[in-house]
Amino acid sequence: MSLQDNIVDYKAGFSQKAPANVQELMKLATKNLADSGIVDKAPKVTEKLPTFSLPNQNGDLVNLSDLLTKGPVVVTFYRGGWCPYCNMELSAYQEELANITAENATLVAITPELPDSSLSTTEKNALKFEVLTDVNSQYAASLGIVFSLPEELRSIYLSFGIEVEKHNGAGQFDLPLAATFVIAQDGTIASAFVEADYTARKDPTEVVAELKKLK
Repeated sequence: MSLQDNIVDYKAGFSQKAPANVQELMKLATKNLADSGIVDKAPKVTEKLPTFSLPNQNGDLVNLSDLLTKGPVVVTFYRGGWCPYCNMELSAYQEELANITAENATLVAITPELPDSSLSTTEKNALKFEVLTDVNSQYAASLGIVFSLPEELRSIYLSFGIEVEKHNGAGQFDLPLAATFVIAQDGTIASAFVEADYTARKDPTEVVAELKKLK
C-alpha cells in the first residue's frame, strides 16, 4: 500500500479505538496550531534553506553544504520514533530511496530525538539514509516550524505509553511540524511541504517526481 493508504487505514483504526474526548482534544490542538499561523512562517519555494551541521545516528556531523556538492537534497522532519505517522513516512521513504538516489539526490531526516533514540528508529525501520539529531529542535526552530506539545496532550501521550522526554531529553517537548523540503543543488527550495496536521505527510513518490523536474 502507498503511504497515504497506510495513513488512512491507521486513522480509521485509531478513530474506532481512542476515546471520543481524547480524539476531540487532539483535533482541537491541531486546529489551534493551524490557526496560530505557524505554517506561514516556514521557508518558502525559491528561498535558500539555511544550512545545518547536525550529528547523524552514529554521532558523525552532516553538513547541508557538503551534501549539496553532490546534488539535490531532500530534507524531511519527523517528531520521533514514538509517532506512528512518522514511522510510516520513514518506511515509505526507505522504499523510495533507490529512486531518490537515482536522481543524484541525498535524503536526510531531521528529528529532535537524541542519537540513541534515533538509532533505534533507524534500526526499527531498517533505514539506509541519514537520520540527524536536532537537539532541542534548535535548527527547526530557526526555520519557524517548531511548536511545544500542549500540556493537555502530554498526559494523553503518556496514557498511550509515549514518553516524549525519554526520546528528546528532560523538559523537551518542542516538536517540528510535518515538513519536507526538496532543495536544488544551488541551495534554493524547489518544493516545500509544511503542515500543522501531523497526520498529513508528503508522499515520497511526489518527491521523486519533483526531483526529476530539477534536471
